Amino acid sequence: MTIQAPEPLLTPVYQYPESLTHVPTHYCPGCTHGIAHRLIAEVIDEMGVRQDTIGVASVGCSVFSYRYFATDFAQAAHGRAPAMATGVKRANPDKLVFTYQGDGDLASIGAAEILHAAVRGENITVFFVNNAIYGMTGGQMAPTTLEGQKTTSSPAGRDAATTGAPLRMSELLAQVDGAAYVVRRSLHDVVQIRRAKKAIRRALEVQRQGLGFAMVELLSSCPTNWGLAPDAALAFIRDEMVPVFPLGDLKVPDEPAAGAPA
Repeated sequence: MTIQAPEPLLTPVYQYPESLTHVPTHYCPGCTHGIAHRLIAEVIDEMGVRQDTIGVASVGCSVFSYRYFATDFAQAAHGRAPAMATGVKRANPDKLVFTYQGDGDLASIGAAEILHAAVRGENITVFFVNNAIYGMTGGQMAPTTLEGQKTTSSPAGRDAATTGAPLRMSELLAQVDGAAYVVRRSLHDVVQIRRAKKAIRRALEVQRQGLGFAMVELLSSCPTNWGLAPDAALAFIRDEMVPVFPLGDLKVPDEPAAGAPA
């Protein structure tokens, strides 16, 4: 009599990306940096470019991102990731080069760097994680902080009359001739996460085709500095951030990038 082996009780539905290291991250519970990392790593794996990809880490909560990606990586000074990525890409034109930056890094001290990288049409990809606050340094007001939002440096809420309105970097950079692909996505639910992954893939395909500067802005949560539970922080993105930073394509190439999902 033949005895058949029992069917496995669990069928794997997810495989850990090869482009992520097996290192515990330092991110707070509920922070969506981890989701952004996973999406980028999955796309790198699916494109088969792990050995040909170079990342540039920024300063902020993402400062240790070079520990979490199993690709070549460099660490830039605060706000200078686009400048370093420019040099890396020009010296290695056959590589895919991306920066991973938060809003304090990219939209404040690094505003000139990101603007002129786009002006020059540098063939790099930027992943811009916008959580509307300075996360690493104590929850101060950032250029992207919402009007009325309370932070450690705006305890009564941001006052547009004295500090200006939130800076919409995607809208700004989409006006630059050298920018080829500028879109905004969010990480607050499954549907938006799937759309974010498609945008990440297309941004890297744009670079691979040599079309110029590409940026994907990702609306992200910061439960610790917002003073919210993780689920409430996701709702804050949906209900408060999205109306100020509308999701969608700000600038795309005339023709779809080859190999990019629809």
